[in-house]
Amino acid sequence: MKRFLTCILIAVFLTIPAASSALPGIDIEAAVGGWQQTPSGDLSYDSGVPGFDATSLDLENDLGLEQETRVTGRLKIEIPIVPNIYVVAAPMEFEGVGESVSFGDTTFEGAFSSKLILNQYDIGLYYGIPFLKTATLGKLNVDLGINVRIVDITAEISGQATDPANPSDLISITESEGITAPVPMLYLAAQFKPIDRFAVEVEARGMSNGDEKIYSLIGRLKVKVLGPAFAAGGYRYDVIELDEEGLIVDATFGGPFLEAGVQF
Repeated sequence: MKRFLTCILIAVFLTIPAASSALPGIDIEAAVGGWQQTPSGDLSYDSGVPGFDATSLDLENDLGLEQETRVTGRLKIEIPIVPNIYVVAAPMEFEGVGESVSFGDTTFEGAFSSKLILNQYDIGLYYGIPFLKTATLGKLNVDLGINVRIVDITAEISGQATDPANPSDLISITESEGITAPVPMLYLAAQFKPIDRFAVEVEARGMSNGDEKIYSLIGRLKVKVLGPAFAAGGYRYDVIELDEEGLIVDATFGGPFLEAGVQF
């Protein structure tokens, strides 16, 4: 997956200059970076089997999940008249070890290994507030739009559990549950550029529906390095509260990021 994503991003970077020169009036920004992700919160799985209640598992204390750094990528295409396009990929994967937990209708005895994969892919359409950028001489811009986030979650635990056929014995078993869900969200962003080579950017994406909610907050400082190339750093904070197909997630993921990109 990482190799595939890297190839896609390299291909995008190679085609950007040609696309930009061939289509005047279109602004393109692409960046690749690393996001240091720290998990916090809990998850559980309700298998629906009578007599087995969903047990809430703390991501850090029960599952032993630790901080990881993963590759992220984003692409913005701003087009006159029609909505602008913003695509963001933020894969997450955590691994850990622990002892004696229940997941669904399985009780793991002794040591076990755990894995949580939580990939998020955003596709957004947006417009800038008319005339604001012109009125501020290019220093301030505010974007409003809609966003669809594809949330792909897999929770997996491997270890030993009681053999149903022979309760006195333990067998090796892996329990894995996952969901993939499209989530409609609102998108709000602002860019402040006091000088040509420096910009401050904020982005917010969010959805709330009863007990379920997902939102992301991103702050970014961006500096032009040479020509169209820039370097950026900032902080991303995600909240995910979902209950889909028995898999219940109530967690946050946050941490700093660095990225390099080009803007035409």
